[in-house]
Amino acid sequence: MGGVREKKVEYFSKLRELLEEYKSIFVVGVDNVSSQQLHEVRKSLRGKAVVLMGKNTMIRRAIRGFLADLPEFEKLLPFIRGNVGFIFTNSDLKEIREIVLSNTVAAPARAGAVAPVDVWVQAMNTGMEPGKTSFFQALGVPTKIQRGTIEITSDVKVVEAGTKVGPSEASLLNLLNISPFSYGLSIVQVYDNGQVFPASILDITDDELVGHFVSAINTIASVSLALNYPTLPSVGHSVVNSYKDLLAVAIASKFVFPEIEELVDRIENPENYASAAPAAAAASGSSEAAPAEAAEEEAEESDDDMGFGLFD
Repeated sequence: MGGVREKKVEYFSKLRELLEEYKSIFVVGVDNVSSQQLHEVRKSLRGKAVVLMGKNTMIRRAIRGFLADLPEFEKLLPFIRGNVGFIFTNSDLKEIREIVLSNTVAAPARAGAVAPVDVWVQAMNTGMEPGKTSFFQALGVPTKIQRGTIEITSDVKVVEAGTKVGPSEASLLNLLNISPFSYGLSIVQVYDNGQVFPASILDITDDELVGHFVSAINTIASVSLALNYPTLPSVGHSVVNSYKDLLAVAIASKFVFPEIEELVDRIENPENYASAAPAAAAASGSSEAAPAEAAEEEAEESDDDMGFGLFD
């Protein structure tokens, strides 16, 4: 009993050290994950993260004992249920998630296991003797005898996602050497700097965040302008709109002040500004032609300098 108590104290101390040292935690599900697979995950995360497993009751008791000093970790308690563990890290969350989810292994179908995905048997020649035809017929798998062996004539779904694998379906899949499932750690929830959120949040890019923020600002500004209720996003638009109104009144009333003299002149004498554009284009064209003409003149001058001009 003394040894067990010492191990608990050591575990609680280790858990507290990790909670204080790392800012991010992955709560991971470990259903159908073997100890060897978990070992491989630890190796992949070495230097980047720390994996901690333990009994849920012990983890909850430990965290409740830390709440006086670390109250933000109370948010983790609702997710400590089932077969779960912790991955502590200060590294990039997306990188750690990819390492965790990439470590999967293929597994055969076991009777009574819940299928995570639909399981299909593809059309193929099984190589089995005709005596097993009744076995396929009982499962509704269409077959025919081809060259003394059983051939499945079309694809058929034998197990639907979310349902339990029956003994017959498991036997069939094992006979065909089909391992339809792959198991690995699953991410239940992510804790980061006092916030808890699902792992799908990590898929949101910076561009998407900026887009949503800009869209929200535009919506607030539009509503504020429609209600004539000033808010920070709408102030800029209100000032610009007021200035436009001021210009319209000034021009309509012939009240010209220094800041709008050029605008009034453009309105009253548009022909002066219409001719400026072709002139600018011509100037641009002439400037492009100038280097060519200059090159020709240099060529002529060089010819004269060499005495070729004497023969003209």
